[in-house]
Amino acid sequence: MDDEVAVSAPASESRAVATAPSTAVSALAPAGGPPAAPRAAAGAPVAAAPKRSGLRRLVLPVLLIAAIGYAGTWGYDYFVEGRFLVSTDDAYVGADTAIIAAKASGHLLQVPVVANQVVRQGDLLAQIDDGDYRLAVESAQGKIDTQDATIARFGRQIDAQGAIIDQARAQIEASQAQLRSSQADAERAALEYDRSLKLAQTNFGSQQRLEQATADRDRTIAAIAGAKASAAAAAAALEGAKATLDVLKAQQGEATRQRDELTTALARAKRDLGFTRVVAPFDGVVGNKAAEVGNLVQPGTRLMALVPLNASYVDANFKETQLDGMKPGQKVDVAIDALGGRTIPGVVSSISPASGSQFSLLPPDNATGNFTKVVQRVAVRVTFPEDVLKETPLRPGLSVVATVHTRDPDAPKPTLLGALGLDAFGKATAKP
Repeated sequence: MDDEVAVSAPASESRAVATAPSTAVSALAPAGGPPAAPRAAAGAPVAAAPKRSGLRRLVLPVLLIAAIGYAGTWGYDYFVEGRFLVSTDDAYVGADTAIIAAKASGHLLQVPVVANQVVRQGDLLAQIDDGDYRLAVESAQGKIDTQDATIARFGRQIDAQGAIIDQARAQIEASQAQLRSSQADAERAALEYDRSLKLAQTNFGSQQRLEQATADRDRTIAAIAGAKASAAAAAAALEGAKATLDVLKAQQGEATRQRDELTTALARAKRDLGFTRVVAPFDGVVGNKAAEVGNLVQPGTRLMALVPLNASYVDANFKETQLDGMKPGQKVDVAIDALGGRTIPGVVSSISPASGSQFSLLPPDNATGNFTKVVQRVAVRVTFPEDVLKETPLRPGLSVVATVHTRDPDAPKPTLLGALGLDAFGKATAKP
């Protein structure tokens, strides 16, 4: 009985406490009002408590399963692909920028391009005053024309000298014929002299006849001497004509070589004239423009820079501890900061033969002084396909994040069974 009283007393107290608010509310309510509404509101939380606890029991397992699934997926991706990725943010876009400079001197007449303008190969970038260079071309051409006339004159002289040689040969033949005629006359005169001498000695011939025969003999002898002299003179004239012909041919050859020198001078003048037109050596974008109309430029004066956006590349400076397994031909994902982290595909083109410190102005010498080991970085050149560069022009100097896929794409993907040493068991179970 005492336990029942003890138990019932708190129960009555709890009922009194529970009915107290309702009594208070009913006391505040107007007469004739419904006192049941507050009692219903007070009992509403008691009915909603089971629903909240049931939703909590449903959400927590779902979140736990989702977390386990995400962790498993992430772990599998890391095991299969992620652990083979090597990344660095010490990477920048580069390009083989050309510094356009003048090679001819003069004032700039035209500069038809502006900064940041896209130009094509062969487009005019600057025009230098070419008046003096055109005059130099005309002068060189005039010298060549004069030299051509000189060569032609030597040719005509050679032809004329050939005729002189033919004439000297004819004179030699005539002299020889005259010599033979004089020799025949001399023989006849000698016979006539001998005959007249014998007749005069026997008193059968006159003295006058002997004197005439003597005179004829002496005359024919003199004629032979004159014919021989004429023949020698004709031969000498022939040799002289031949020597003159050789001299004319040598002069003609010298004139021809001089013409070749003048032709070279003309080509150089035309080349210098061509340098007055500064054209784009390749497709690109004009930058750092310094040329203005009216400027006096000299050979080597910097005019502007030309950046080939379709030949951009990335130099990624990886740590020496990241180079294991890296080689040319591997795939690279390049995230561009300027494009909101947009990723484009690339390929490892080459790896620097030495670390960057070895190419610095003052390479380190670790054999002297205190030594502190510093992780070195090696430049890795990343190139892109032409279609990628056309869609996404990369400007030199931009910062990027380069991620290299070092796993061999031809090799099979790693599996969990292989990692646990159960690869043979997996193959055996996979067989039918």
